[in-house]
Amino acid sequence: MSADVADRATEAAPSGPTRPAGPPRTRLEVGSSAAFTLALLSLTLLLHLMVLSGVSQAREQAVLYDAFRADVAGGFVPVGPTAEVGSAVALLTIPAIGVDEVVVEGSASGDLRAGPGHRRDTVLPGQVGVSVVQGRAVTYGGPFARLDELAVGDVVEVVGAQGRQRLAVTGLRRAGDPLPGPLADGEARLTLVTAATDTSLGPFGTGEVLYVDTSTVPVDGEGFPAPGGVPGAVPAGEKPQHVDTAALPLLALQLGGLCVAVVGIALLRRRVTGALVWVVSTPVVLALAWATADSASRLLPNLL
Repeated sequence: MSADVADRATEAAPSGPTRPAGPPRTRLEVGSSAAFTLALLSLTLLLHLMVLSGVSQAREQAVLYDAFRADVAGGFVPVGPTAEVGSAVALLTIPAIGVDEVVVEGSASGDLRAGPGHRRDTVLPGQVGVSVVQGRAVTYGGPFARLDELAVGDVVEVVGAQGRQRLAVTGLRRAGDPLPGPLADGEARLTLVTAATDTSLGPFGTGEVLYVDTSTVPVDGEGFPAPGGVPGAVPAGEKPQHVDTAALPLLALQLGGLCVAVVGIALLRRRVTGALVWVVSTPVVLALAWATADSASRLLPNLL
């Protein structure tokens, strides 16, 4: 009797080690939905920075150019010392490297998405004194990508509220190189600033900054009069290779939206099967990913 009971117990017992139960279906759905969202966000960010940002910048430039022409005709282009951030303040042309860009007011990362930006603690381009214009080297069209190809004597033209001014390149420098000498009487100096692209990793390498100094002295002689009252300093985010932390609140909100989308997709997959889930969810996630990528780009150094 006891032997029969033992035999039955042996037959009922599992033949090998028990396998742990798999994760709940909901957990798998959330995980796969999160992976899909993360992959789409990464792809969108890369596509946005390297391709679509240039398209966006070209469109912004077209709008700015039309507005600038209208403002010049109507006498509404600001003379300084300050202008509304994001407004067009000058037209910059560098024939040697094919640059023809509208310069906007402000040099934070968000401002430079539209084009080169005037640093607000300097006089406007073409005016007596030192003016600084910063521009991107890679993303958003990379308008200053070829600044390192300029040579001494190359002509730079700026058109602003006071007219057209021609300047000539007087030198290229990096951090630690000798600074230009004192300004001559009536001299207008324009310094163009961007990320150096000739490092081993290009502009993503050392964070080195390239400065191109130009002056009216070799060409037109004197610049236009500059009004007083130029701000003495700008926020850190407007200085070379700094980021725009003002984008953080919006970015956090958008990332929260993506998290909600992940949960929503997981719940939708419990009710709807097949490709319909992705047909419905992909446009929503793509729109959120695009907005998130645009905000995230403002956290990159402003000269990239």
